[in-house]
Amino acid sequence: MLRNLGAIMLAKTNLPQSIMWCETENPLWGLTSNPSCKDYTPGGSTGGEAALLNLRGSIIGWGTDIGGSIRIPAHMMGLCGLKPSSSRLPYYGVPVSTEGQEHVPSSVGPLARNLPSLTLVMKELVQMKPWEHDARCAPVPWRDEIFQEFRSKPLTIGLLTDDGVMRPHPPIIRVLLSLVEKLQAAGHEIVEWNADLHAECIQVMDEFYTADGGEDIRRDILAGGEPFIPHVEALVNRGQPISVYDYWQLNKRKTMLQQAYLKKWNEIESPKTGRKVDVVLMPPMPHTAVPHHSCRWVGYTKIWNVLDYSALVIPAGKVSSVDGDAPWKFAPRNMLDEWNAGVWAQSKARMIELGLPVGVQIAGRKLEEEKVLAIGAVIDELLGGIRM
Repeated sequence: MLRNLGAIMLAKTNLPQSIMWCETENPLWGLTSNPSCKDYTPGGSTGGEAALLNLRGSIIGWGTDIGGSIRIPAHMMGLCGLKPSSSRLPYYGVPVSTEGQEHVPSSVGPLARNLPSLTLVMKELVQMKPWEHDARCAPVPWRDEIFQEFRSKPLTIGLLTDDGVMRPHPPIIRVLLSLVEKLQAAGHEIVEWNADLHAECIQVMDEFYTADGGEDIRRDILAGGEPFIPHVEALVNRGQPISVYDYWQLNKRKTMLQQAYLKKWNEIESPKTGRKVDVVLMPPMPHTAVPHHSCRWVGYTKIWNVLDYSALVIPAGKVSSVDGDAPWKFAPRNMLDEWNAGVWAQSKARMIELGLPVGVQIAGRKLEEEKVLAIGAVIDELLGGIRM
C-alpha cells in the first residue's frame, strides 16, 4: 500500500530482543543510543526508527505498539507517533511477539517529525481501504467530517497528571500544565480525569504477557542461538503458563474492565456545560529519555492498549533550567516511585544540559483516530508546531 502511494523503503531499523521493552537492544545489532547522548536511550521498542527520524534519515517511520512502543520513542525523541486502534491499519504478515494472541492486539502506526505528515499518511492509507487487504481491519473509511469538526469547535479535555503509581518528573508536569493554560486561554475546557481502573487494567495486561509462561519468546530466542538480554530473561521466567480455563477468566476480566472504562468515560462530564470529555490529555511517560536501562514503568501508555483506544503523542516542550529548581519532597509510594525519584536526582543536571524533548499524550476512544489527530492539530498549533 505504501509503495502504491509512492513510498521508497530505506531501511529496517533496530528493535529490542522480543520487541517487548522501552529500550532498544539485541545481541545481533547491539544497543541503540539516543542521538543527543550515547548514554541515553531513544526509547523502544521502536527506538531505531525514532533515532533515524530524529536524525532526519527518513520522512515517515513505522512501528508496532502493544504497550507504548510507538508513543514512548516518539516522546523521547521529540516526534509525533500514533497508536491507532488495532483494527484500523493492516497487520497481516508483520512479525510480532506472541503471534496468535488477540487478547491485547498490537497496533501498526506511523511516526513523523511533524503532525501534518503523520496525518496525511494515515488519511491516504485509510482511503486505500485496508479492510480489502487484511481481514482483521474494520471497514471504517476516513471520516473527514469528524476531523474538520474537532479542528474547529470548543473542546472538553480530560486532564490526568499522575497515574498514582510513578510520579512524573518536574519537566513532564511543567510542560503539561503550561499546555493546559494555553488550552484554557483559547476557550477549551479542562475537566479533571482520574486513574481509576488503570492499575487493574495494567495488572490484567501483565498477566496476558506471560500467559504462555514465556514460551513463544523463549522458543524464538533459543532457535536463533542468542543469549537472553537480562530484562527478556526476567520476562520469560516471570511465571508458569496458565490453563485455557484460566485464560478465559482473564479475558472475562479484561472485558469487564473495558466495559467499566466505557461507563467511566460516559459519566465524566463538564460541570459547566454537561459535555462529555472529547479526549484525555496526559503524560506519555513519567520521565523524558533516561540513561540506558533506567526505564521501569510504562503504565501511562499501556492503559490505552488494554482498552484498544486511539492514542497520539506530539512534542510539547523541552527540559529547562527552571526544572532544576522544582522541589521534590514527596515520600515514595512504592519501589518504582522511589527508583524514578532517584533517576531525577542523579540525572537532572544532564537532562537540563541536553534539553531533552517532552511530549504529551492525547487519547480518544476506540477507532477515534480522526478525532485524536484533529485535536492533536489544535494543540500543535497552540504550541507553535514545536520541532526538535
